[in-house]
Amino acid sequence: MVSTTTTTPSDYLASLAQDRREIISALRDLILQNLPEGYQETINWGMLSYEVPLETYPDTYNKKPLNYIGLAAQKNYNSLYLMSVYQNPADYQELMDAFDAMGVKPDIGKSCIRFKKLEQLPLDTISRLIAKTSVQKFVNTVKALQNKKA
Repeated sequence: MVSTTTTTPSDYLASLAQDRREIISALRDLILQNLPEGYQETINWGMLSYEVPLETYPDTYNKKPLNYIGLAAQKNYNSLYLMSVYQNPADYQELMDAFDAMGVKPDIGKSCIRFKKLEQLPLDTISRLIAKTSVQKFVNTVKALQNKKA
């Protein structure tokens, strides 16, 4: 995984090559337009991170904010991390169905979608999935998953 030493989203974008910056900037704009209130945009985990601030939910296992979405330009592709989608089987299926309807076989990692062009992503579905999970709902899901493990 390529990571960054930048500390702000604007510095992160400025550090990218022009073609990568255009793709990441466009997806960042989509995220920000659909991001429910209460999440904050930061640089964390070496990428753009949209997370639940520790002031809102401090009881994380690693004492770091809960990551809701991550967006990164890697060496050979871009990565989009949609944490709430991977926690919800119905949302995951909706995303897979959207890829299928596009005729695109998604390049899925353990917790990310790898892509080179925006045209490889079902942006309407991604927008809807981003917008549907409030901070409280995301925190409740994380708590429930943690309780299952305990």
